[in-house]
Amino acid sequence: MKILVINCGSSSIKYQLFEMNGEQVLASGLVEKIGSERGIIKHRVPGREEKVLAEEILEHRTGLKKVIQLLMDPEDGVMESAEEVAAVGHRVVHGGEYFSGSVIIDDQVRQAIRKTIDLAPLHNPPNLLGIDAAQNQLPHAVHVAVFDTAFHQTMPDYAFMYPLPRVLYQKYRIRRYGFHGTSHKYVSQRAAEFLQKPLDQLKMITCHIGNGASLAAISGGKSVDTSMGMTPLEGLMMGTRCGDIDPAIVPFVIAKEELTLGEVKSMMNKHSGLLGVSGVSGDLREVMEAMFDGNRSARLAIDMYVYRLRKMIGAYAAAMNGLDVLVFTAGVGENASYIRERVCQGLTFLGINLDFEANDQGNKEDRKISTPDSEVDVLVIPTNEELMIARETRALVEAQEKMVR
Repeated sequence: MKILVINCGSSSIKYQLFEMNGEQVLASGLVEKIGSERGIIKHRVPGREEKVLAEEILEHRTGLKKVIQLLMDPEDGVMESAEEVAAVGHRVVHGGEYFSGSVIIDDQVRQAIRKTIDLAPLHNPPNLLGIDAAQNQLPHAVHVAVFDTAFHQTMPDYAFMYPLPRVLYQKYRIRRYGFHGTSHKYVSQRAAEFLQKPLDQLKMITCHIGNGASLAAISGGKSVDTSMGMTPLEGLMMGTRCGDIDPAIVPFVIAKEELTLGEVKSMMNKHSGLLGVSGVSGDLREVMEAMFDGNRSARLAIDMYVYRLRKMIGAYAAAMNGLDVLVFTAGVGENASYIRERVCQGLTFLGINLDFEANDQGNKEDRKISTPDSEVDVLVIPTNEELMIARETRALVEAQEKMVR
């Protein structure tokens, strides 16, 4: 079974084509600058040279049409007919309270995604554009929506509710939703497989740390808390996002600096975090380089970054009354051994004992970086959200086929 996974942004389409028998990536790529006369398509097939095309791509349907053509190209393609694509898995950022799992897309699903646009105005509209484009190009395929928020719908009400007037929840569904759910779900399942332990018996904290970052407290395979909230701004200090701050800072800054609400939102999302504190960059690698060169602001930024991460791990261990597994994933989590080391050195009270040599290894495989006598298993698990989307899609297709029989 071939499954195409699509992640649509406002001017881009990321894609991967899987052969699910063996979970092999047949092709992947990126369409950029949709809406312009200078669109770019980067198409990769394992074992071949990357193909880069530059041409006019005015809308998503055109972009996806060109992707399908590349996938069928006699020289650069990997299939003979579009009919070989049995299903398409669509990443959808926000499912609100409507979806606690992945679903086959129909009119009701599309309507529910539209209703959540207020909660994800930058993401859900292009996600819908991608669904429209794919259904137009691949009308025979089963189309599945996989939501970033769905995994966290198992949180109890005392974890997802904010201490605000309840009427705001009743009218506008203001609550914690969480994000990166596909990644947290994938790495938690993979961690249990790696350790050869039952997922439903583990208390686990998964740290998805990239430019955006979130933690999830996972008990028995279910998310019971997560650091991002109604939006991806809440929680950890990130590359350019501030994370948790005193909410009274917003009106204070507006009054003192005579800024608009939009300008303050931009400040908190695009000019804060590592970038705002260090004055160097939102890229952790560049901030660390500046720190080792003696930049005091960069050192402060890293100290704050590590402290807030370590503090939240401790909070989630308390929330679950224990911890069996700590997982690092995503760009920073997988590659920044220095950050992992500093975080774990401050968690010895949990029984964590880091294997420094294993931690410094730079391979990209699943690996354990704690010592044999560590009371908590510390793992590095490279995330694979696209594969998780493909697996969720396959499961729904197979369930549908059984019902038809």
